[in-house]
Amino acid sequence: MNTSVGNTVRLIGAGLRALLVLTVVCGVLYPLAVTGIAQAAFNEKANGSEIKDQSGQVVGSSLIGQSYNLPKKNPDDAEEAVKPDLKWFQPRPSNGLGSNSVNTQYALILSGATNRSADNGAVNGKCGKAAEEGTLCALVISAKDAVVADNSTAGYKVKPEDVPADAVTSSGSGLDPEISPEYARLQIHRVAERNKLDVKRVERLVAEHTTGRTLGFMGEPRVNVLELNTALKALSKT
Repeated sequence: MNTSVGNTVRLIGAGLRALLVLTVVCGVLYPLAVTGIAQAAFNEKANGSEIKDQSGQVVGSSLIGQSYNLPKKNPDDAEEAVKPDLKWFQPRPSNGLGSNSVNTQYALILSGATNRSADNGAVNGKCGKAAEEGTLCALVISAKDAVVADNSTAGYKVKPEDVPADAVTSSGSGLDPEISPEYARLQIHRVAERNKLDVKRVERLVAEHTTGRTLGFMGEPRVNVLELNTALKALSKT
């Protein structure tokens, strides 16, 4: 009996010592080591890939898309349509994007795609004006009409066939922070007009914020909308 009790005490003691050692190693030393390496080698990424404006204020993360909408006349009216603030470059369509110091009236973050099939609403295999309301085809057609109308100016007319796919469809997450260079360039004349800037200067701004394929062959060229609008805000104040 005494031997059994002694063995039990030794096992409990060994278990507690193992718990203590593993807690210190896995719960303290390992996290501190990983955090230290991350801060030393990847400081910017470890801190959330923050983007700062000219004053040093954090305006968001380069990893999460932002919205640039006009404030609602009645913030409590859920039925009131949200309209884009056309002085800024617009991101991909989404049901919800984060807020930032450039445009702070939309704080909710929602994530997700439409979950509709590619031919949702198609008639005879094609999307057309006859598409049923609420279907993907109807949403895409409506979005394309809005892109054409919003980005056409007195001296620049957008052709429907020039509207890229990312201008009328959301990403899988719904929080894509980037748009194609084609969509960014399509918005240049409207942004220049709204901010009273020279078109050539805005063109250079887009070119400066266009990133090529990763390692030269992975992915597609892209433009980070938050970085671009942060630079645009600084430019419009000069």
